[in-house]
Amino acid sequence: NENTYPVPAGVREAVDAALAATPLNRYPDPMSNDLRDELAAWHGVARENVCVGNGGDELLYNYLLAFGGAGRTLLNCPPCFSEYAFFASLCQTEVRDVWRDPATFELDQAAVLAAAPECGLAIVTSPNNPTGNAFPDREIEELLRRFDGVVVLDEAYIDFAEGRGFLPRLDEFPNLIVLQTLSKAWGMAGLRLGLAFASERIAALFGQVKYPYNINTLTQQTAAECLHRNIAAQVAQIREERGRLAAALAGCGCIERVYPSQANFLLVKTADPDRLYGELIAAGAVSYTHLRAHETCA
Repeated sequence: NENTYPVPAGVREAVDAALAATPLNRYPDPMSNDLRDELAAWHGVARENVCVGNGGDELLYNYLLAFGGAGRTLLNCPPCFSEYAFFASLCQTEVRDVWRDPATFELDQAAVLAAAPECGLAIVTSPNNPTGNAFPDREIEELLRRFDGVVVLDEAYIDFAEGRGFLPRLDEFPNLIVLQTLSKAWGMAGLRLGLAFASERIAALFGQVKYPYNINTLTQQTAAECLHRNIAAQVAQIREERGRLAAALAGCGCIERVYPSQANFLLVKTADPDRLYGELIAAGAVSYTHLRAHETCA
């Protein structure tokens, strides 16, 4: 799910120069204020609406830490990112699973709304990992308006999807946290920088539970430099490649279905995964590293 394209040479040179001039003998700004100012200006919000974490994972954990705990329940919609339930377990938060449709992986909206009164937290992923499908805006709106707790909308893959996501609508929903990242479309997974946007009140709670100095000086400096680049052309290329790959996979005899995706990955259904792996290896599409990982999991 990473971006396979490297940071452009000109941007990398600017980053290298900035890092070379960055002193390392002092602790980083514990609140990452300069970076948050850059992010706020980029998205048209105030600094007080922006939280940053050591990847989206830390922000998800902080969400469960701030709003979960014993006697609290998280509304979860699997199959989805497995860390949601894991972090809930670390924070002694019960998980209420509302499973997606097994054929289409669409959310069961009626079941989600029926479970909502029993939950104080909810995470909805759009586009979803690992299925790739997006959640319709009207259903997200309905959940936000009818849910009494705090909802995380995980938009890690929003740059590859149709539409702008819910960040421009943050003011409409005081119980909304929009989670994004620089690990996907921005191609900076190695930086470990996650972004959360919320009301000033909710963002302040994130600041109270986060680890001190969670974003190191080099990450703050690099991210601030990279935000000035335009990723539109690269995102368009990835979308085009997604379509090409989906069409090619649909022609594989051992693949029963290629699911529609608005992310930078594809989910496929096969009754013969070993044959599929063999065909992909023969075509040079799977590296030796991925093969060894597959054998280890098997």
